Amino acid sequence: MNQQNVQALWPHIHSLTVLAAAGSFTAAAQRLGISKAAMSQRIADLEKAAGVPLVRRTTRSVRLTDAGQTLVDSTRDAFESIGQHFARVKDLAGEPRGLLRVTAPVALGRQQIVPQLPDFLRRHPGVQIELDLSDRLHSLTQEGFDLAIRHATTAPQTHVAWKLCDTRS
Repeated sequence: MNQQNVQALWPHIHSLTVLAAAGSFTAAAQRLGISKAAMSQRIADLEKAAGVPLVRRTTRSVRLTDAGQTLVDSTRDAFESIGQHFARVKDLAGEPRGLLRVTAPVALGRQQIVPQLPDFLRRHPGVQIELDLSDRLHSLTQEGFDLAIRHATTAPQTHVAWKLCDTRS
């Protein structure tokens, strides 16, 4: 059997590993979100491709044959690893995480930023904030800040800036 044909059977092999864990066609089909008939067809197709029975079916139970157990034992870890890696990738697109280094003027920080931090950190538990309250101008890149909030009429050309609010002097 060539590589392309084997790759076409990966969903069927995964179905066999789920069947082994679930113990029944009905439970395995529910876990995979497919019908019991589709589950049964996948296993039948896999057995046909393998040329040997992989499952012993009785009215009361489903048991793997030695060949079925060998296939499950040799592929289960790979499917679990794929699931874990996919979950990690999915997490990357989800909740923000990491250290956020912020600098802001003392008065603005105390009056506007600090009161908002508890709620922000509760909503984003994966984020840690390092807040530097200082009226001194910082070199963002040299001091490693991710965000600087400053009072200014124009921003330096080396920075990206947004107007946050109007202020009174």
